[in-house]
Amino acid sequence: MSILWSRRRLIRASGLMVGLAALPFGRSLGRVSKRVGESVRIGESARVKRIALKNLHTPESLEITFRRGEEYVPDALAAIQILLRDFRTGDQHLIDPALLDYLHDVAVRAGVDPVFSVISGYRSPRTNAMLHERSSGVAGGSLHMQGRAIDVRLAQVDCADLAAHALTMGCGGVGYYRKSDFVHLDTGAFRTWRG
Repeated sequence: MSILWSRRRLIRASGLMVGLAALPFGRSLGRVSKRVGESVRIGESARVKRIALKNLHTPESLEITFRRGEEYVPDALAAIQILLRDFRTGDQHLIDPALLDYLHDVAVRAGVDPVFSVISGYRSPRTNAMLHERSSGVAGGSLHMQGRAIDVRLAQVDCADLAAHALTMGCGGVGYYRKSDFVHLDTGAFRTWRG
């Protein structure tokens, strides 16, 4: 894992890990999987899932195992939460583990390793309101504010193809932004749009 850790970030991560330990990440994934659709099937639950993320707004990147079998890895979720923080404010939010499954599974469907460049992960309400004022393409109630949405590019895959692969999964939100060259994915209801 190649993430830069300052003392402040390490202290913050320690506090987050204590909070994460109290969450039901070690339980069955049935509820989470159903919310995203059929992206995680019973026969796949024994697999180890890894992901690589590069934040395009900071010098940070990581490659990490976030799930082993039916359990998410708390340390990995904490590191991902830091990497996907609102880079404008530094605010962090729990990232929906089902979003990580979605990213992993769409990469598998595309036939490539899950190596993503991240344009936008978590957004604080303040940042989202500012972006909403500037662009009609930013939803006022964006799932980015709940840690349930991400804007990405997938290594070795054209964004139009990434969106098409996500659409074949039939789960969550899929927005293709051709001009800006990224795909929005979220764990909300299945829907699609172009920006």
